[in-house]
Amino acid sequence: MRCACGVDVHSHVVPENFPAYIGRSMPADWPSMAPAQPCHRSVMIAGKNYRTVVDKCWDVARRLEDLPGMGLGLQVMSPMPELLSYWMAPADAQQLLRFLNDQIAAMVADSAGRLAGLGAVPLQDMDLALRELEYVVKTLGFPGVEVGSNINGVPIGAPAFDPFFEACEALGAAVFVHAIRPAGMERLVGPAPLQQVLGYPGDVGLAAASVITTNLLVCRPALRIAFSHGGGTLASLLPRLQQGWGVFPALREAVLQAPAEQARRLFYDTLVFDEPMLRHLVDRFGDTQLMVGTDYPFNFHDHTPVQRIEAAGFDDAVTARLVQHNAERFLGRQKVTTP
Repeated sequence: MRCACGVDVHSHVVPENFPAYIGRSMPADWPSMAPAQPCHRSVMIAGKNYRTVVDKCWDVARRLEDLPGMGLGLQVMSPMPELLSYWMAPADAQQLLRFLNDQIAAMVADSAGRLAGLGAVPLQDMDLALRELEYVVKTLGFPGVEVGSNINGVPIGAPAFDPFFEACEALGAAVFVHAIRPAGMERLVGPAPLQQVLGYPGDVGLAAASVITTNLLVCRPALRIAFSHGGGTLASLLPRLQQGWGVFPALREAVLQAPAEQARRLFYDTLVFDEPMLRHLVDRFGDTQLMVGTDYPFNFHDHTPVQRIEAAGFDDAVTARLVQHNAERFLGRQKVTTP
């Protein structure tokens, strides 16, 4: 029987209830909960049902019941991306995110070491973001934070966010980048779930590319940063970016290190639902850079993440890195070792 030792870096939390707003005028997009079918609740934003979620989003006992069957010994939780609230007034977002960070901390404390947390910060205001980052890491003891692929349309690799990454590097905080409000939605033809199915990978791929083209890890070599959904479209964009770097002098001058080399210093989750694609990502990015990701407990999650890695045909050492050891390194739980 396989060990339940996998480390899932990509799972989400929605609280059982949202706090009452304590300011003067409640924002229109302040979230609330509405009853739904048994064991479910609907997240209401701006008077509309954003998503109906199951109680595993907040119920630690229910959550822990599922881990062994998924091959997991540790699951890392972060807020449902829409709750990052970059579009709110900064003080309002900080109030909501502090509540969410404290909720995640309570779940971690209740889990007997089987859950860990990534916090959230209001990146639309750098001073507040840096303050909340300190709280998340120093007070709550989280290994890092979740951020969006863009902050109100500005890609995460933009130079404006360098003070945040400087602080993350100094604190040893891991950064997990999740797709959010993707660009190009007007080009999708079909129902709303296409945002998650097709929009998310495109946006996270561009976010990862922005980190490469702005030389983030060249400037911040100790930073640990990961991208959801297998890095999205980055694996397909990378050969063109590498070729362009060799062809266009402006690109060669701006990008200080080969894009393919930089890409192998980023981390990625394995949430691609396909064994051949996993093998391609390992070939493209290296077997030291991929980690289990599931999107648990939403209905569009990988129910058998460890089995999928095992079915991809890697040798035992590579499988162990993908299932457990790479994530431990990303989270700062293990010193860097040579494979």
